[in-house]
Amino acid sequence: MQLHLSDRDILAELESTAEDNLNDHLSKAKDWNPHDYVPWDEGRNFAAMGGIDWEPGQSKLSEVARAAMITNLLTEDNLPSYHRELADTFGLDNAWGTWVGRWTAEENRHGIVMRDYLVVTRAVDPVALEQARMAHMTAGIAKPEKGSQFLRGVAYVTFQELATRISHRNTGTLCGDPIADRMLARIAADENLHMIFYRKLCGAALDLTPDAAMAAITDVILRFQMPGLNQPNFRRNAVLLAKHGVYDLRQHLDTVLKPVLRTWRIFERSDFGPEGERARDELHAYLTDLEVKASRFEEQRDRALARAAARA
Repeated sequence: MQLHLSDRDILAELESTAEDNLNDHLSKAKDWNPHDYVPWDEGRNFAAMGGIDWEPGQSKLSEVARAAMITNLLTEDNLPSYHRELADTFGLDNAWGTWVGRWTAEENRHGIVMRDYLVVTRAVDPVALEQARMAHMTAGIAKPEKGSQFLRGVAYVTFQELATRISHRNTGTLCGDPIADRMLARIAADENLHMIFYRKLCGAALDLTPDAAMAAITDVILRFQMPGLNQPNFRRNAVLLAKHGVYDLRQHLDTVLKPVLRTWRIFERSDFGPEGERARDELHAYLTDLEVKASRFEEQRDRALARAAARA
């Protein structure tokens, strides 16, 4: 019979794991400067400083690329909410607190460099962008469900960091600008290292308390939403980005969920009790259904794109 462990118990048991993973992260993370990824010579004053304000014709990005950049940036902008949740979950003592601070500092560079790029190149309306930032940060993020915040938290950020990496990388390609592509590739590399840290932590939690961790993983996957859900026009933009391959159900299933679950050996493990087995069965059924939905979406998208191409 597995013992029920509180979040405090889990944090204590996994502190040495967190420290080892933190040291591993620091040995692999590369320092970089946001200003090195921005084409400053393209910049000019806006009307308040004697120049001209933004007009749509100034943007070199397509509608889809603009939507992707705005969605990704607003997601990064909500960092104070993420920091608060992570600090509440991990605490600020020892290796846990060091990681919270380091992760927050690394993530903060993403919003800095993306905003500087968009404003300097006049890729998007800076006034509308600021209004959306204010609205999104005021709304914050939804509070987590009751239960172990640690187990749900590390499961969620594992999937979310990987999803964000993919979204940034695909957005860079979509922009058709080597500067944007280089910048977003740099951000995506950070997100990948963050994902690895959380994936290792969640794997250690699975070994420590298999049933509770399995239940948390299943709950997170079944309820998964990207953290930008509360930003203006998120649902509209998410559909647009899915239609154009920035992030869709197939990518969510094949490049996020399945690889992580394989790493944790979810469907090979033999250490689950009744609760863990039930959660794993529920997850298997959900993934099977998601496969059907992903295939159906791809078929509908291909037909819609074909019709649009024929009309063009």
